[in-house]
Amino acid sequence: MDYMEPALSLARLALGQVSPNPAVGAVIVKNDKVVGQGYTQPPDSPHAEVVALKQAGERAQSSVMYVTLEPCCYHGRTPPCTQAIITAGITEVHLAMLDPNPLVSGRGKEELEGKGIRTYVGEHEAEAKQINEAYTKFITTGMPFITAKFAISLDGKIATNSGDSKWISCQAARKQVHNLRYTTDAVMAGINTVLVDDPHLTARSCGGRGGTARVQPLRVIVDSKGRTPLTARVFSEPGKTLLALARFVKPEEKKAFAQAGAELLELPSEGGLVDLRKLLKALGEREITSVLVEGGGILIGSLFDGGLVDKVIAFIAPIIIGGKEAKTAVGGKGVDKVVDSLKLERVSVEKLGEDLMVSGYVSAKPQKQE
Repeated sequence: MDYMEPALSLARLALGQVSPNPAVGAVIVKNDKVVGQGYTQPPDSPHAEVVALKQAGERAQSSVMYVTLEPCCYHGRTPPCTQAIITAGITEVHLAMLDPNPLVSGRGKEELEGKGIRTYVGEHEAEAKQINEAYTKFITTGMPFITAKFAISLDGKIATNSGDSKWISCQAARKQVHNLRYTTDAVMAGINTVLVDDPHLTARSCGGRGGTARVQPLRVIVDSKGRTPLTARVFSEPGKTLLALARFVKPEEKKAFAQAGAELLELPSEGGLVDLRKLLKALGEREITSVLVEGGGILIGSLFDGGLVDKVIAFIAPIIIGGKEAKTAVGGKGVDKVVDSLKLERVSVEKLGEDLMVSGYVSAKPQKQE
C-alpha cells in the first residue's frame, strides 16, 4: 500500500490553519497496519509527527513513519520532531520532500540517519511541494506567495458595459473560490472592486471554518487614496480588514476607519499608487505566507507588470458578454509583443459545473522565440 497518499491527504487538512508553519501529514505503520496518524496543528501546538506518535503510543517502537515534509530539528515554537521520532523508536522514515527552511534543509534527515534510522526521500514529492508552495516561497524569500484569481466570460470579460458581474461563474466555481479563501492567509482586492461590488471577501461554508474571526483570512484592500466607504461590507464581516494607503491619513480619518474596524497601513506611493512590492514585503513581515488576489483588473495588471504573481487561477464561463467598454481581468501596461507575454507552466484544467478552472504557474522569464 502507498502510505504517503493518506499522509498527503492529512497535510491538506492543515492548509489554512497552521500558517506560517508548513502543512504536514504523518502516518505511522507497523506490520502493515496504520497505528498512528496526524497533521500539523495551529502554531504553538504539536506538529504532525508528534500527533501521530501520540496516537501510536508504544506501538511506534520499531515502526515506519511516512511524513510529507522533513521533520524539524530545531527548537522553535515547539521542540524538534526529530528527537520525538528518535525517542519513540521509529526505525524507518519516508520523507516526501526535504524542508526548504535553511534551519532544517537536510539536517533533520541527517540527524535521523545519525541515530541509525533509515530514511527515504522523494515519494510523491511533486504533490508535497504543491501543498507547501506558499510556505516554500515565504521561508526562502520572506515574501508571500501570490495567486491571481479571476472569473471571465469566454470572450475574456469580467463584467458587462454597465459593470454588472453577478454571476459570471457558476455555483460550483463560486464554492471553489471559498475553498481557495479557506486555504490562504489573506484575500486582496482593489478599491474599485470594493466600490462596485461591495464584496464580503470571507471564506464561507468551508470545513467548519464558518464565520469566526480567528480563522478568516486577512482582508487587504489596496486603496491608495483612502476611498473605502465606512459602510463597506468588509468592515462588518468576521476577521480583520487592512487598508493599504499611499497617502498621509488625517487623525480624524484614522479614528473613523478604526471605529469602522479597519487597520491602516500607510505605504510609500509609486506614481500616487500603493507600492505593491513594499505592500507584499509588509505582509511577509506579518507572517502572511499566501495572498489570493481577487481583482480588479487594475490591481491584477499592476501585479503582473511588477513580476509579483506566482500562480493564476481563472474560472472561464461558457458565456459571451461582448462590448468594447466591458472590463477585462488584467489591466496594467501589459506587453507590446505577443512573444513577450507571460507564459504559464504546469497548467491544469478542471471542469466545475458548466465552467472550466484553468490554473498554472507564471514562468520565471517570458518565453522568447529562437
